[in-house]
Amino acid sequence: SMKKIGINSDAIMSNDTTNYPEDSFENMKIFAKDHFFDDLKYLFDEKQEIAKKYNAVCTPDFFGYNKNLELQYRGRMKQLKDLKPVNSKESDLKLAMQMIAQTQKGPKEQIPSMGCNIKWFK
Repeated sequence: SMKKIGINSDAIMSNDTTNYPEDSFENMKIFAKDHFFDDLKYLFDEKQEIAKKYNAVCTPDFFGYNKNLELQYRGRMKQLKDLKPVNSKESDLKLAMQMIAQTQKGPKEQIPSMGCNIKWFK
């Protein structure tokens, strides 16, 4: 469990689910449970306000904060090729979050997350 090592995680889904029903909250909850941290609280940004405040640009877009709520990581989960992991090493995201939990600082080198654009309301 990530909570045991001092990491809490929330996922926030901001896509327009009216024009993109495949990205429904229910479908994304299943996807998140299969691909991300355990103990995940999954939230729906129905009006896309949170995505705009964070300047999120893609799905997924990761933000890692320390206990003082200072942004310490904004990077990828792990290296992918054709949406498949390139290696079986621990993810960049998990390693960064462990570092933040232990030191309150994120890694110096951070590779941006890549994904689909957020599906904004038209």
